[in-house]
Amino acid sequence: MLRLLIDRDLNRNILRGLRRRIPNLDAVAVEDLGLNAATDPELLELAATEGRIIVTHDQRTMPAHVKDRVKAGNPVSGVVIVPQDLSIGIAIEWIETIVMCSDESEWENIYKRIPL
Repeated sequence: MLRLLIDRDLNRNILRGLRRRIPNLDAVAVEDLGLNAATDPELLELAATEGRIIVTHDQRTMPAHVKDRVKAGNPVSGVVIVPQDLSIGIAIEWIETIVMCSDESEWENIYKRIPL
C-alpha cells in the first residue's frame, strides 16, 4: 500500500474520506509535521526521503518542481494532482484505487492528474 504526504492545500474532506475507506492508511498531513511554510521543493525532498507520494491540488507550480528535481537527478516518489473542481467522492475513489492497487515503482519520478 502506498504511503501518502498530504499537501497543505488538499481539501481535508478528501483525507477524512480516505481514512474512513482505508482504516490502515499511512497518510501524513504537512501541517501535522509543522511544515505549513515548506516550499514545494522541500516537500518533494521530504516525500522522497520517506517514500511517500504527495497528494495535492497544486496544478500550477508542483509539476514544474517535479520536472526540475528529476532533471537535476534527484528522486521523486510521485505526485498525485487532484483538480479543485473534481468532486470529493470521485477524488476519494481515485486516490483509494491508486493507494490500494499501485506499486511505489509505478510513481517514481512522475506526477499524474486524476482522473487518470
